Amino acid sequence: MRIGISLPVRELQNDIAAIKDFAQAAEDLGLTHLRVPDQVIRPGSGGLHEPMTLMALIAGVTSKIELVPSVIILPARQTVLVAKQAATLDVLSGGRLRLGIGIGKERAEYDALGADFSNRGARCEEQMALLQQLWTRETVELDGKWEQVSGLGINPLPIQRPIPMWIGASAVPSARIRRRIGRLADGWFALCSPEEYPEIRDDIRAEATAAGRDPTAIGTEAGVAVVGPREHEWQSRVTGWRDAGLSHLCLRTLGGDIPADQHIPRMRQAVAEMP
Repeated sequence: MRIGISLPVRELQNDIAAIKDFAQAAEDLGLTHLRVPDQVIRPGSGGLHEPMTLMALIAGVTSKIELVPSVIILPARQTVLVAKQAATLDVLSGGRLRLGIGIGKERAEYDALGADFSNRGARCEEQMALLQQLWTRETVELDGKWEQVSGLGINPLPIQRPIPMWIGASAVPSARIRRRIGRLADGWFALCSPEEYPEIRDDIRAEATAAGRDPTAIGTEAGVAVVGPREHEWQSRVTGWRDAGLSHLCLRTLGGDIPADQHIPRMRQAVAEMP
């Protein structure tokens, strides 16, 4: 199981040196990936830097750690622009991007970005098909319901062809989202409980099999807080998720109301105490 960590963006705020220090410390500790949340415009939810831009900065001060925006609200953004940004970030990082995507639940954000909130699920699936083409072909032909590209392509192409796409969903994803993961995604972020996980996993694997895909190749990542009200049980939760067969796990120092200068020491402590 690959162990990564969330970048505490809200807690570190505009301390860019602290953000770089955290990313470098995570890499030095041997953590495999760094997750960064997405937020373009929302009321009253704290400050977040735009993740693709922020990860370009982090790519320049690290060399090994995987970069994971989790998750980009894909239907609120222009598909071709996301393809270009992701390809650029993949090149800048030497092929270290794993793109988390989702459809979100904030209508106000869609409205502010001039995007349609009502059809975001179906549109996301068409966007994923276009992204796959844009990352693997010099010229693309797609005449979809919402996406039309003919005889065009992005240059340079990414190092990974295609860049892996992982889907983020609600705690108990709907049948439609389970189908989307099984048929289109390289992995998914599990927000469910360990007890709910086996049923959801089996549904996703059944969808993958029906689509002619290898169900065991679809990764799964859960999160474990090492601070806050569940701090006392974080080690048992790591063990439980490992026993469940997850491919990835993400530690979190955020959300525990600890001082900004304590995030790196707490991360170091968690790595040292990893079961």
